Amino acid sequence: MEVEEAPGELVNAGKGEAEAEYHSHDFEWEDLKAEVESDPAFSYHLSPFPGPAASTTSPPQPSSEAWRSFHRRHASGKFFKERRYLLKEFPELPNSTDCAKILEVGCGNGSTAVSILRKDTLEKANEVISNTKGIDIKDRFHPILMDVSRETFPDWLFCSACRSSHDPSHHKMRKEHPDFLRENQCCVGGMDFVTMIFTLSAIPFAIMPSTIEQCVSVLKPGGLFLFRDYGLYDMTMLRFLPHQRVGFREYMRSDGTLSYFFTLDTVRELFRAAGLIELELEYCCVKSVNRKNGKKMQRVWVHGKFQKPPS
Repeated sequence: MEVEEAPGELVNAGKGEAEAEYHSHDFEWEDLKAEVESDPAFSYHLSPFPGPAASTTSPPQPSSEAWRSFHRRHASGKFFKERRYLLKEFPELPNSTDCAKILEVGCGNGSTAVSILRKDTLEKANEVISNTKGIDIKDRFHPILMDVSRETFPDWLFCSACRSSHDPSHHKMRKEHPDFLRENQCCVGGMDFVTMIFTLSAIPFAIMPSTIEQCVSVLKPGGLFLFRDYGLYDMTMLRFLPHQRVGFREYMRSDGTLSYFFTLDTVRELFRAAGLIELELEYCCVKSVNRKNGKKMQRVWVHGKFQKPPS
Protein backbone atom coordinates (compact mmCIF):
# COMPACT_ATOMS: atom_id res chain seq x y z
CA MET A 1 0.00 0.00 0.00
CA GLU A 2 1.18 3.51 -0.76
CA VAL A 3 -0.12 6.76 0.61
CA GLU A 4 1.36 9.71 -1.25
CA GLU A 5 0.41 13.02 0.24
CA ALA A 6 2.67 15.52 -1.50
CA PRO A 7 0.70 16.96 -4.44
CA GLY A 8 3.69 18.39 -6.20
CA GLU A 9 7.44 18.33 -6.20
CA LEU A 10 9.67 21.00 -4.70
CA VAL A 11 12.97 21.22 -6.57
CA ASN A 12 16.11 22.81 -5.08
CA ALA A 13 14.26 23.47 -1.84
CA GLY A 14 17.58 23.63 -0.02
CA LYS A 15 18.52 26.80 -1.90
CA GLY A 16 15.84 28.77 -0.13
CA GLU A 17 12.12 29.20 -0.26
CA ALA A 18 12.23 31.97 -2.86
CA GLU A 19 14.22 29.87 -5.33
CA ALA A 20 12.23 26.63 -4.99
CA GLU A 21 10.40 25.47 -8.08
CA TYR A 22 6.99 23.90 -7.65
CA HIS A 23 5.63 21.44 -10.20
CA SER A 24 1.90 20.73 -10.40
CA HIS A 25 1.05 20.63 -14.15
CA ASP A 26 3.44 18.12 -15.67
CA PHE A 27 0.75 16.65 -17.93
CA GLU A 28 -2.87 17.22 -18.93
CA TRP A 29 -5.53 15.34 -16.98
CA GLU A 30 -7.63 14.92 -20.13
CA ASP A 31 -4.73 13.06 -21.78
CA LEU A 32 -4.47 10.70 -18.81
CA LYS A 33 -8.24 10.19 -18.86
CA ALA A 34 -8.14 9.16 -22.52
CA GLU A 35 -5.24 6.79 -21.85
CA VAL A 36 -6.94 5.08 -18.90
CA GLU A 37 -10.38 4.80 -20.47
CA SER A 38 -8.96 3.19 -23.61
CA ASP A 39 -7.07 0.50 -21.67
CA PRO A 40 -9.14 -2.69 -21.14
CA ALA A 41 -7.07 -3.52 -18.07
CA PHE A 42 -8.68 -0.59 -16.24
CA SER A 43 -12.27 -1.19 -17.38
CA TYR A 44 -13.46 -2.35 -13.94
CA HIS A 45 -12.69 1.10 -12.53
CA LEU A 46 -15.16 2.65 -14.97
CA SER A 47 -18.13 0.31 -14.64
CA PRO A 48 -21.11 1.32 -12.47
CA PHE A 49 -20.99 -0.06 -8.97
CA PRO A 50 -23.95 -2.31 -8.00
CA GLY A 51 -26.49 -0.47 -5.89
CA PRO A 52 -28.07 -1.89 -2.72
CA ALA A 53 -30.84 -3.57 -4.70
CA ALA A 54 -28.32 -5.48 -6.83
CA SER A 55 -26.03 -6.44 -3.98
CA THR A 56 -26.67 -9.10 -1.36
CA THR A 57 -24.26 -7.61 1.16
CA SER A 58 -23.70 -4.11 2.46
CA PRO A 59 -20.34 -2.53 1.61
CA PRO A 60 -17.85 -2.71 4.47
CA GLN A 61 -17.57 0.42 6.57
CA PRO A 62 -14.23 1.78 7.80
CA SER A 63 -13.59 2.16 11.50
CA SER A 64 -11.64 4.75 13.43
CA GLU A 65 -9.47 1.93 14.72
CA ALA A 66 -8.26 1.20 11.16
CA TRP A 67 -6.76 4.68 10.91
CA ARG A 68 -5.37 4.54 14.45
CA SER A 69 -3.61 1.31 13.52
CA PHE A 70 -2.35 2.88 10.30
CA HIS A 71 -0.73 5.78 12.16
CA ARG A 72 0.72 3.48 14.82
CA ARG A 73 2.45 1.48 12.08
CA HIS A 74 3.89 4.65 10.56
CA ALA A 75 4.62 6.53 13.79
CA SER A 76 8.34 6.68 13.08
CA GLY A 77 10.60 6.99 10.07
CA LYS A 78 10.04 9.16 7.02
CA PHE A 79 6.68 7.86 5.79
CA PHE A 80 5.12 11.31 6.14
CA LYS A 81 6.88 14.41 4.86
CA GLU A 82 6.34 17.95 6.00
CA ARG A 83 3.89 19.59 3.59
CA ARG A 84 6.00 22.58 2.60
CA TYR A 85 3.97 23.03 -0.58
CA LEU A 86 0.91 24.17 1.40
CA LEU A 87 2.14 27.70 1.94
CA LYS A 88 2.81 28.01 -1.80
CA GLU A 89 -0.54 26.60 -2.86
CA PHE A 90 -2.48 28.44 -0.14
CA PRO A 91 -0.61 31.76 0.32
CA GLU A 92 -3.49 33.09 2.43
CA LEU A 93 -2.10 31.03 5.33
CA PRO A 94 1.30 32.76 5.69
CA ASN A 95 -0.18 36.11 4.68
CA SER A 96 -2.95 36.05 7.29
CA THR A 97 -2.84 38.01 10.53
CA ASP A 98 -0.96 36.66 13.52
CA CYS A 99 -4.20 35.82 15.33
CA ALA A 100 -5.79 33.83 12.49
CA LYS A 101 -7.48 30.63 13.65
CA ILE A 102 -7.11 27.48 11.54
CA LEU A 103 -9.04 24.25 11.96
CA GLU A 104 -7.18 21.35 10.39
CA VAL A 105 -9.55 18.42 9.88
CA GLY A 106 -7.53 15.21 10.00
CA CYS A 107 -4.17 16.26 11.43
CA GLY A 108 -2.56 12.81 11.16
CA ASN A 109 0.98 13.00 12.49
CA GLY A 110 1.14 16.80 12.26
CA SER A 111 2.81 17.12 8.84
CA THR A 112 0.42 19.91 7.83
CA ALA A 113 0.45 21.75 11.15
CA VAL A 114 4.26 21.84 11.24
CA SER A 115 4.35 23.77 7.95
CA ILE A 116 1.73 26.24 9.14
CA LEU A 117 3.31 26.76 12.56
CA ARG A 118 6.72 27.56 11.04
CA LYS A 119 5.60 31.03 9.90
CA ASP A 120 -2.60 7.57 20.02
CA THR A 121 -2.23 9.87 16.49
CA LEU A 122 -2.80 13.16 18.27
CA GLU A 123 -0.16 12.23 20.80
CA LYS A 124 2.28 11.60 17.94
CA ALA A 125 1.32 14.90 16.30
CA ASN A 126 1.91 16.70 19.57
CA GLU A 127 5.28 14.97 19.95
CA VAL A 128 6.40 15.79 16.40
CA ILE A 129 5.33 19.42 16.62
CA SER A 130 6.75 19.92 20.13
CA ASN A 131 10.12 18.53 19.04
CA THR A 132 10.33 20.58 15.84
CA LYS A 133 12.95 23.30 16.12
CA GLY A 134 11.83 26.88 15.64
CA ILE A 135 8.19 26.31 16.68
CA ASP A 136 6.64 27.43 19.96
CA ILE A 137 3.26 25.69 20.27
CA LYS A 138 2.17 27.27 23.54
CA ASP A 139 -1.44 28.45 23.02
CA ARG A 140 -1.07 27.82 19.26
CA PHE A 141 -1.80 24.12 18.72
CA HIS A 142 -4.84 22.46 20.31
CA PRO A 143 -5.58 18.89 19.15
CA ILE A 144 -9.11 17.47 19.47
CA LEU A 145 -9.65 13.70 19.46
CA MET A 146 -12.79 12.90 17.47
CA ASP A 147 -14.16 11.19 14.35
CA VAL A 148 -15.40 14.13 12.30
CA SER A 149 -17.65 11.88 10.20
CA ARG A 150 -19.56 10.64 13.26
CA GLU A 151 -19.00 13.07 16.14
CA THR A 152 -19.59 16.78 16.58
CA PHE A 153 -17.23 19.66 17.23
CA PRO A 154 -17.04 21.14 20.74
CA ASP A 155 -19.10 24.30 21.07
CA TRP A 156 -16.10 26.52 21.84
CA LEU A 157 -15.02 26.32 18.17
CA PHE A 158 -18.05 28.35 17.11
CA CYS A 159 -18.22 32.12 17.14
CA SER A 160 -20.95 33.45 19.42
CA ALA A 161 -23.28 34.37 16.56
CA CYS A 162 -22.86 31.02 14.82
CA ARG A 163 -23.30 29.12 18.05
CA SER A 164 -26.52 30.90 18.99
CA SER A 165 -27.99 30.21 15.56
CA HIS A 166 -26.63 26.67 15.37
CA ASP A 167 -29.35 24.07 14.92
CA PRO A 168 -29.17 21.78 17.97
CA SER A 169 -31.37 19.21 16.27
CA HIS A 170 -28.67 18.67 13.64
CA HIS A 171 -25.57 18.61 15.84
CA LYS A 172 -25.67 18.23 19.60
CA MET A 173 -22.64 20.25 20.55
CA ARG A 174 -20.12 19.13 23.12
CA LYS A 175 -19.78 21.49 26.10
CA GLU A 176 -16.22 21.02 27.34
CA HIS A 177 -13.91 24.04 27.22
CA PRO A 178 -10.11 23.92 26.84
CA ASP A 179 -7.75 25.40 29.41
CA PHE A 180 -6.41 28.04 27.03
CA LEU A 181 -9.71 29.95 26.98
CA ARG A 182 -9.69 32.67 29.59
CA GLU A 183 -12.50 32.79 32.14
CA ASN A 184 -14.19 35.67 30.31
CA GLN A 185 -14.15 33.81 26.99
CA CYS A 186 -16.74 31.26 25.99
CA CYS A 187 -15.34 30.44 22.54
CA VAL A 188 -12.47 31.12 20.15
CA GLY A 189 -14.73 33.16 17.88
CA GLY A 190 -14.98 30.84 14.91
CA MET A 191 -12.38 29.76 12.36
CA ASP A 192 -10.71 31.95 9.73
CA PHE A 193 -9.61 28.85 7.80
CA VAL A 194 -10.62 25.22 7.58
CA THR A 195 -8.10 22.89 5.92
CA MET A 196 -9.02 19.40 4.74
CA ILE A 197 -5.90 17.86 3.23
CA PHE A 198 -6.17 14.21 2.11
CA THR A 199 -8.92 13.64 4.67
CA LEU A 200 -12.29 13.68 2.90
CA SER A 201 -11.30 10.72 0.69
CA ALA A 202 -10.99 8.57 3.83
CA ILE A 203 -14.65 9.17 4.74
CA PRO A 204 -17.51 7.15 3.20
CA PHE A 205 -18.94 9.06 0.25
CA ALA A 206 -22.46 9.00 1.70
CA ILE A 207 -21.26 10.89 4.80
CA MET A 208 -19.19 13.51 2.97
CA PRO A 209 -21.98 16.14 2.65
CA SER A 210 -22.78 16.17 6.39
CA THR A 211 -19.07 16.18 7.26
CA ILE A 212 -18.40 19.24 5.07
CA GLU A 213 -21.51 20.93 6.46
CA GLN A 214 -20.24 20.51 10.01
CA CYS A 215 -16.85 21.97 9.08
CA VAL A 216 -18.50 24.94 7.37
CA SER A 217 -20.59 25.58 10.49
CA VAL A 218 -17.50 26.64 12.49
CA LEU A 219 -16.10 28.81 9.68
CA LYS A 220 -16.49 32.57 10.04
CA PRO A 221 -18.45 34.45 7.36
CA GLY A 222 -15.88 35.25 4.67
CA GLY A 223 -13.57 32.48 5.90
CA LEU A 224 -11.78 30.09 3.54
CA PHE A 225 -12.09 26.33 3.16
CA LEU A 226 -8.83 24.93 1.72
CA PHE A 227 -9.08 21.49 0.13
CA ARG A 228 -6.70 18.96 -1.40
CA ASP A 229 -7.27 15.28 -2.07
CA TYR A 230 -6.91 12.39 -4.52
CA GLY A 231 -8.08 12.97 -8.09
CA LEU A 232 -9.67 10.52 -10.50
CA TYR A 233 -7.16 8.27 -12.31
CA ASP A 234 -4.40 8.93 -9.82
CA MET A 235 -1.83 6.13 -9.89
CA THR A 236 -3.01 4.89 -6.48
CA MET A 237 -6.53 4.35 -7.82
CA LEU A 238 -5.30 2.30 -10.76
CA ARG A 239 -3.43 -0.04 -8.40
CA PHE A 240 -6.60 -1.13 -6.60
CA LEU A 241 -7.95 -4.56 -7.60
CA PRO A 242 -11.59 -5.28 -8.52
CA HIS A 243 -12.41 -6.89 -5.16
CA GLN A 244 -11.29 -3.71 -3.35
CA ARG A 245 -14.07 -1.62 -4.86
CA VAL A 246 -16.72 -0.74 -2.25
CA GLY A 247 -18.46 1.96 -4.27
CA PHE A 248 -18.16 4.05 -7.42
CA ARG A 249 -14.62 5.50 -7.32
CA GLU A 250 -14.43 4.27 -3.72
CA TYR A 251 -12.02 1.58 -2.52
CA MET A 252 -11.00 -0.15 0.68
CA ARG A 253 -7.39 -1.05 1.41
CA SER A 254 -6.42 -4.34 3.00
CA ASP A 255 -5.95 -2.56 6.34
CA GLY A 256 -9.58 -1.38 6.38
CA THR A 257 -8.99 2.27 5.44
CA LEU A 258 -10.98 3.91 2.66
CA SER A 259 -9.89 5.93 -0.36
CA TYR A 260 -12.15 7.90 -2.70
CA PHE A 261 -11.00 9.58 -5.93
CA PHE A 262 -12.58 12.92 -6.86
CA THR A 263 -13.52 14.64 -10.09
CA LEU A 264 -13.74 18.42 -10.18
CA ASP A 265 -17.51 18.19 -10.66
CA THR A 266 -17.92 16.02 -7.56
CA VAL A 267 -15.93 18.44 -5.41
CA ARG A 268 -17.80 21.39 -6.88
CA GLU A 269 -21.18 19.86 -6.09
CA LEU A 270 -20.21 18.88 -2.53
CA PHE A 271 -18.96 22.33 -1.57
CA ARG A 272 -21.68 24.27 -3.35
CA ALA A 273 -24.28 22.18 -1.53
CA ALA A 274 -22.65 23.32 1.73
CA GLY A 275 -23.20 26.95 0.68
CA LEU A 276 -19.61 27.81 -0.24
CA ILE A 277 -18.37 29.98 -3.11
CA GLU A 278 -15.82 28.42 -5.46
CA LEU A 279 -12.63 30.48 -5.79
CA GLU A 280 -10.22 27.91 -7.24
CA LEU A 281 -10.66 24.33 -8.42
CA GLU A 282 -8.27 22.34 -10.60
CA TYR A 283 -6.37 19.09 -11.07
CA CYS A 284 -2.72 18.98 -10.05
CA CYS A 285 -0.94 16.49 -12.32
CA VAL A 286 2.58 15.48 -11.35
CA LYS A 287 5.10 13.07 -12.88
CA SER A 288 7.52 11.56 -10.43
CA VAL A 289 10.05 8.73 -10.49
CA ASN A 290 10.48 5.97 -7.93
CA ARG A 291 14.11 6.22 -6.91
CA LYS A 292 14.35 2.51 -6.09
CA ASN A 293 13.11 1.01 -9.35
CA GLY A 294 13.10 3.97 -11.74
CA LYS A 295 9.38 3.55 -12.46
CA LYS A 296 7.57 6.68 -13.63
CA MET A 297 4.40 7.60 -11.77
CA GLN A 298 1.52 9.88 -12.74
CA ARG A 299 -0.10 11.45 -9.71
CA VAL A 300 -3.37 13.37 -9.71
CA TRP A 301 -4.76 15.55 -6.94
CA VAL A 302 -7.65 17.97 -6.72
CA HIS A 303 -6.86 21.45 -5.41
CA GLY A 304 -9.75 23.61 -4.23
CA LYS A 305 -10.32 26.89 -2.46
CA PHE A 306 -13.80 27.90 -1.30
CA GLN A 307 -15.21 30.80 0.68
CA LYS A 308 -18.11 31.08 3.09
CA PRO A 309 -20.36 33.98 2.00
CA PRO A 310 -19.46 37.15 3.92
CA SER A 311 -23.04 37.52 5.08
